[in-house]
Amino acid sequence: MTGVRNAQGQVRVAICSRDRFLQPECQHVGQAPARTGDVTVRIQNVPPGTWAAQAFHDEDGDGRIGTNLLGLPTEGLGFSNDARFRFGPPSFDDAAFQLGRADGRIRFKLRYNF
Repeated sequence: MTGVRNAQGQVRVAICSRDRFLQPECQHVGQAPARTGDVTVRIQNVPPGTWAAQAFHDEDGDGRIGTNLLGLPTEGLGFSNDARFRFGPPSFDDAAFQLGRADGRIRFKLRYNF
């Protein structure tokens, strides 16, 4: 993860199949303490296939994405492929990546203040 704005809370990442993308529960999850700049979150035992990653900076430690009165996120969000928000979250296809048999590594940015 790049672009983490401070060292408060945790950076949480979920690796999701098409049917679980943007849902509260994904098959493979991990977290790491936040720190300003880059944070590495390791998630083990993800089988080869097509997946999409979704992440957020849980600054207040409540396990949920904070929102304002308009329902816009107040904590950083990011998706694999640096898939962008355009009048809502990206599609699975925009965020999808292929994971092979060897250890995979993806890198994407958290974005704040939508």
